[in-house]
Amino acid sequence: MSDKNKSLKNSAALGHIKFGGYDPETTQNIELIERRNKHFAGSMLFYHDPVHIVRGEGARLYDDKGRCYVDCYNNVQSMGHANPSIARAIADQSTVLNTHTRYLHENVIELAEEVAKTLPGDLEVCLFVCTGTEACELAMRIARVVTGNSGAVVMEGSYHGNSKLVGEMSTATYPKEKRPPYIQAVEPPNTYRGSFLEGEGDDEQLGQRYADLVDPAIEALEGNGEGLAAFVCDTIFDSQGALDAPGDYFTRVYEKVHAAGGLCIADEVQAGVCRTGTFWGFEQYDVVPDIVFTGKPFGGGYPVAAVFTTRAIADEWARSDIYFNTFGGNPVAAAAARAVIHYAKEHNILEHVSSVGEYLVSHLRQLAQKHEVIGHIQGRGLFVGVDLVRDRKTREPAAELARLIPDAMKAEGVLIGLTGPNGNCLKFRPPLVFTEEDVDITLAAFDKVLAELEYR
Repeated sequence: MSDKNKSLKNSAALGHIKFGGYDPETTQNIELIERRNKHFAGSMLFYHDPVHIVRGEGARLYDDKGRCYVDCYNNVQSMGHANPSIARAIADQSTVLNTHTRYLHENVIELAEEVAKTLPGDLEVCLFVCTGTEACELAMRIARVVTGNSGAVVMEGSYHGNSKLVGEMSTATYPKEKRPPYIQAVEPPNTYRGSFLEGEGDDEQLGQRYADLVDPAIEALEGNGEGLAAFVCDTIFDSQGALDAPGDYFTRVYEKVHAAGGLCIADEVQAGVCRTGTFWGFEQYDVVPDIVFTGKPFGGGYPVAAVFTTRAIADEWARSDIYFNTFGGNPVAAAAARAVIHYAKEHNILEHVSSVGEYLVSHLRQLAQKHEVIGHIQGRGLFVGVDLVRDRKTREPAAELARLIPDAMKAEGVLIGLTGPNGNCLKFRPPLVFTEEDVDITLAAFDKVLAELEYR
């Protein structure tokens, strides 16, 4: 595969849907783009004709011409764009005080108490940071200190962030030939196009068979002297195509990790905060991780993230390490995160996500009866992937067609992204206030676009 094609696939895995340079003759915002390019380094823009978004409300975004778009992409504003209650909480606290956590402040303490109530088992200790990358880095730092090992097992095609260590763990973008010895990657449990497929044997053994792929990775870390510190996994498998893992997959993997002396870390940046229909994505699999971290949706648009673990793990780590983050968990950040939790509870977001998610999937299945290019529908709640194929029998990825869809959907007033290592999975990941009406508009556009593109 050429370096260009690798870059395209890596971009698709992260939802980057601008695959070529913009055309100066057709791009509407050329002056603004050129001003941006003069001072930005390597900053990616979506679409071949980048859209200038100036306002948002709920699950809708508006450009500088006043055009409305149904937002089927953004998960940062988890409770909707410009959510009044979250914006008010941020503004009110900003006018009073915003400093670090070395002073006592009730907002920070109450946030810790409230979020602990959403977590199962003994997960009750919180460490607040600003971003998912920082949270992942801190989670691994804790695991390394507590276990005395340095190795990590991650998924092939994963993305966890962009610091040095976390970038190395992000196998969707980090070059395999440069992968350090303390990183081992395993095949994700893709039962549609992986090594073990649903409907081609004993489906009850799929979880075990995929979990067994972790064994060689653990052995490699033990063999090269690194040892296993942690197994780190995004429980919605975003960059792998929003997969549905077999129900017992995580239980079996966690058993292997614990037997090897490692800790189990759940990356809940994508799956957490109600996205899948449970507050945390790992709850879908009836497991309790040793460490959990979250990011983007936790503050509903304000930069706040967190690591959660048990008192025993936190105390063991604190005996030999210390961590402080100037902005992590500051009073304004805490106000934002508390407002997200309150809004989710007061507006029954979990029930809403489950209901609208089921509506979305059922109507996608209806479209699949009409369009042969829809090979498989996967995901949970309001994070749904549609695997597009050139042929349903061979399951050949329809990457070239998929690459055209985001721009075509934008022209129809819907913003959407791509994911998956082949760049062929359409990603439905809207704000959680998405409604059945939004689904209808989105799928009407999808139907029209497929009809126009499918037989090119």
